[in-house]
Amino acid sequence: MNVNVESIAISGIRRFFNKVAEVPGALSLTIGEPDFPVPQEIKNAMIEAIKNDKTKYTSNMGLDELRKELSNYLAKKDIHYSMEEICITVGGSEGLFSVFNALINPGDGVIIPSIAYPAYESIVKVLGGRVLNCEVNGDFTLNIESISRIIKEHNPKVLVLSYPSNPTGAVLSNSDMEALYEIGKNSDLTIISDEMYSALIFDEYYSLAQVKELKDKIILVGGFSKMFSMTGLRIGYVCAVDVYMKQILKVHQYNVSCAPSIAQFGALEGLRKSLYHLDSVNKELKKRADYVYKRLQGMGFEVAEPMGAFYIFPSIKKFNLCSEEFCERLLKEAKVAVVPGNAFGRAGEGYIRISYCYGMEVLKQGMDRIEKWLSKIKICDN
Repeated sequence: MNVNVESIAISGIRRFFNKVAEVPGALSLTIGEPDFPVPQEIKNAMIEAIKNDKTKYTSNMGLDELRKELSNYLAKKDIHYSMEEICITVGGSEGLFSVFNALINPGDGVIIPSIAYPAYESIVKVLGGRVLNCEVNGDFTLNIESISRIIKEHNPKVLVLSYPSNPTGAVLSNSDMEALYEIGKNSDLTIISDEMYSALIFDEYYSLAQVKELKDKIILVGGFSKMFSMTGLRIGYVCAVDVYMKQILKVHQYNVSCAPSIAQFGALEGLRKSLYHLDSVNKELKKRADYVYKRLQGMGFEVAEPMGAFYIFPSIKKFNLCSEEFCERLLKEAKVAVVPGNAFGRAGEGYIRISYCYGMEVLKQGMDRIEKWLSKIKICDN
């Protein structure tokens, strides 16, 4: 067996999602999967692709017209990549895997926030790299001093960013972008910016990929799973300059050949005709975020207000239960499933992740159950 693979654990997100089936009547607030339907234009385009037998391989890089349209879409966000600098992938996950494989040698140091999407650390460990956790602040923004210290002490090769953040809902601020620009300019770091949730944001959007002076050091990973509710259709993308893309494409083509043709035609139509969908989605997600945030505050949770994506990451430290025990008891006693914070890194202990990409009725029921359960355990544990 590959000892590096043996050293990593199954995703804590999926582990608690799977537990729901074992508890009759349980309500799940675990998975980050939008409950909005795929826009009709996208459905129609995929149906037409099947009818017209557009089911063959595309180029390894993806459909030319999709990459051109994506280039135009990103340019409106002040992110500039030509179609030759864009590769369509099998979701963001395959994109990340291809990027990490193209960059990391055994022993290479990779800076990853101490609370982050768990795949980053797992992929680095599989490849034999060194995980170097940087600290995050109380509002889950990056601790710039921690990054600078790691660079000075460990000479890392890669820095991983993820904004809007899974699991915290934090976003990149303009001041942090400026500080990261100075770090990027004055170091040899390659920066991977995972922006899967970039279309789901409640305020100003900032990305390090907007900094033209750093383009030669940035690799952008994104996708359509969250923005168009296309999670099961598996369409993502990687943007990078030629020196990176040549190597990323090697991993991508030997691993998957190309992304699913039918879903590529759907994403193309989405960019052309379904962007209106995002306005209503973001309004609804903000409504849900505000509701869950206020309910948790009312229950006595210490919680940072989410500014993007569809996750909230409240602290449970005051309840004197570790993340695993809190979530196990919440599921068994209140029949509500959430994800323990330690699934997202060492600093995630003492937190839980709640996904609010569920309808308001489900969220209300979930919050009611949590509130009722907390009143009981306070009595029992005092």
